[in-house]
Amino acid sequence: MTLKEISAPIKSNLKEFENQFKFSMKSKVPLLNTITRYIVKRKGKQIRPMFVFFAANMCGGITEKTYRAATLIELLHTATLIHDDVVDDSNERRGFFSLNALWKNKISVLVGDYLLSRGLLLALENEDFELLKIVSNSVREMSEGELLQVEKTRNINIEEDVYFKIITKKTASLIASCFTSGAASVISNQDIIEKMYQIGINCGIAFQIKDDLLDYNIDSLKGKPSGMDIKDRKMTLPLIYLLNNADYQQKRKIINILKNHNHDPEKINTLIQKVNNSGGIDYAREKMCHFKNIALKTLYSFPDSDSRKSLEKLINFTIQRDN
Repeated sequence: MTLKEISAPIKSNLKEFENQFKFSMKSKVPLLNTITRYIVKRKGKQIRPMFVFFAANMCGGITEKTYRAATLIELLHTATLIHDDVVDDSNERRGFFSLNALWKNKISVLVGDYLLSRGLLLALENEDFELLKIVSNSVREMSEGELLQVEKTRNINIEEDVYFKIITKKTASLIASCFTSGAASVISNQDIIEKMYQIGINCGIAFQIKDDLLDYNIDSLKGKPSGMDIKDRKMTLPLIYLLNNADYQQKRKIINILKNHNHDPEKINTLIQKVNNSGGIDYAREKMCHFKNIALKTLYSFPDSDSRKSLEKLINFTIQRDN
């Protein structure tokens, strides 16, 4: 099922969200408006706002607060992506030039700061303190995850439990905040909000493992350039599996490629083949399905509804996507 088909029940809600998101970024500074228009033009698949709206619908129905929840998450998420591109010195995102490629690092950092402030003010002006707490905790977790990854990547050989700690903080925490803020925008029952958090965390872990797998998909890769994680020396689950199951000499060769030849296309392809031949891909797929199934099991504890079915389809989409 395509994302367009999954999002059909909330098509009008997503349209209204886009309008509110655009409005939330408006400024009296012409340069800022030029840049934010560029940001809107290169928006992604809107999976995160979809999680917010479906979660809210499942817990009672979409309200004005739900739109603010989706906008708050998108503002803070966009800000973190802009800052990430500066940190990673990346010139491209989603097939477009990154902000730092067009307007340099100084302006990019300031734009990211501006979006963070707009998100904070949006919550404070409407006294959405619970939403602000949810999303602020997520941003803290994401920052800690990034720093933990930087610290551990220097050693190359990351243990699997550390990997899961990193992706839980870096990726899953934001997706969990989509589920919890969607629920919190319509209810105050903390038990239900906690359940939604657990769905989001497990879905987010599965989402990130799928992202790892895309880097090793030799045959049908469409979105993510093959081997980018290796070039960035990121320790993904298939690669960790390869290292954990290699003998001493093989491990030395793999680490040598990662440390000294991570920009050599031939060496990268060799390493991708080793990962594919090691069983690392199958292992990562099993783990991905494991966390997806945990998310769905918690989801099924909620009463059957159209919104629950839509969330199920969206969760399944996150591990079936090809980019």
